[in-house]
Amino acid sequence: NWEVAFSPLSKDATKAVGIFQQTDLHIIGTFLTETGDYRYLEGQQGFFNKISLSCFDGSHAFLFTGKVKGDSIVDGHFYSGSHHHETWVARRNDNFQLRNPDSLTYLKPGFTKVDFNFKNLAGKNVSLQDEKFKNKVVIIQIMGSWCPNCMDETKFLAPFYDKYNSKGLEVVALAFERTDDFNKAVSNIQRSKTRFDAKYEFLITMKTGKDQASEALPMLNEVMAFPTTIYIDKKGGVRKIYTG
Repeated sequence: NWEVAFSPLSKDATKAVGIFQQTDLHIIGTFLTETGDYRYLEGQQGFFNKISLSCFDGSHAFLFTGKVKGDSIVDGHFYSGSHHHETWVARRNDNFQLRNPDSLTYLKPGFTKVDFNFKNLAGKNVSLQDEKFKNKVVIIQIMGSWCPNCMDETKFLAPFYDKYNSKGLEVVALAFERTDDFNKAVSNIQRSKTRFDAKYEFLITMKTGKDQASEALPMLNEVMAFPTTIYIDKKGGVRKIYTG
């Protein structure tokens, strides 16, 4: 485990946990951040203790380089796609942890419940007040088909829903697609539903990005990550909100 700082000398500096496993010169691992992880990175240690880790998941291309110096990694560079670049450093620290993901997004003072009203893939308005959700445990998945971590979560939630739906569980996904075309958004989500055989409800918010997600759910202090997962009990109370 490594304590990582991205853009360490800037006002936009952020922390992460680096988890790496090395066999001979072969390295696998990832970076955990408060908004998600960089998924399945793989690479090697080369001459002069230089390391490189990369991945391409069909949507994102990532490359991390650095130099191991004792219990530190120095001269780190992170490249995303063809345009993004920032520096990073790290040091071995098995005790370093990020903030509790249950504490980052929460209900604003004066609010006790979450509510929404968006169209499903058939164009029908769906609200959390609908009979379908009454007296049931509900998991709200704030997601987008463009988001790899959201796809990882959908892969988990699809069989979870199949197993527990008959026992009183509902799952509803609020999709924040990168388009203002309803039919295009439906097509994107339907492709994800089919891929993961997800039988739960997906709603098209017609909004994009974290700022608009916060506007769509004004009872929350902020939506800082995709996915964000809200757990609601049978009485409609919010039990937990998990970020990332």
